[in-house]
Amino acid sequence: MDLILDGIIQAVRLLISVDPEVADITLLSLRISGTATFASTCIGVLAGASLALVRFPGRRIIVTLVNTGMGLPPVVVGLFVTILIWRSGPLGGLDLLYTPAGIIIAQTIIATPIITGISLSAMQHLPEKLKLQILALGATRPQMLWLLMKEARLPMLTGVMAGFGGIISEIGASMMVGGNIKGYTRVLTTATVMETGKGNFAMAIALGVILLLLALVVNYILTTLQQRK
Repeated sequence: MDLILDGIIQAVRLLISVDPEVADITLLSLRISGTATFASTCIGVLAGASLALVRFPGRRIIVTLVNTGMGLPPVVVGLFVTILIWRSGPLGGLDLLYTPAGIIIAQTIIATPIITGISLSAMQHLPEKLKLQILALGATRPQMLWLLMKEARLPMLTGVMAGFGGIISEIGASMMVGGNIKGYTRVLTTATVMETGKGNFAMAIALGVILLLLALVVNYILTTLQQRK
């Protein structure tokens, strides 16, 4: 209990003193996960809406893959992304290994199926006649899609929150693709693991508390957008 209390006290001290290293790690975590969430939201919402509205051969297989991807282990994503961007890999010439961009790619792959699956479910739960009513009122198909997405925005925002929560807290892909380089790819999760390995539990708990506060603030903002009238 004393160890946990010491960690919380140290976290408060780091926040009050605005420790430069911790501030850089926190801002990098927010920038990487925020960019990955934005990219996966753009892809996932459109993909989920399209799967809900369009019928085509093989659709059920794709939906099954999306649902399977919602539980995709981050370490597996990290492994395949590392192979792809390895210097001798297919994308090795882009020099993405051990860079923030590489972590963003891995986190986007992790979050996209989550947002796609929840968006698909949200669109499928809309009344079947709503689509016909919108078209009957003279809306074009892009306008119909936009209106349906507005109707399903509450559960879709839940998908965004789930996607963000899944990547801001993951460690396997970030460690494998980013390498935990100080001042470059070290984020809150990888820094916490490193401090724990060094036996610096108070610092590890402090970083964990900061990570929880960061997730709380971001999810509060998204919840406010979701619940506003």
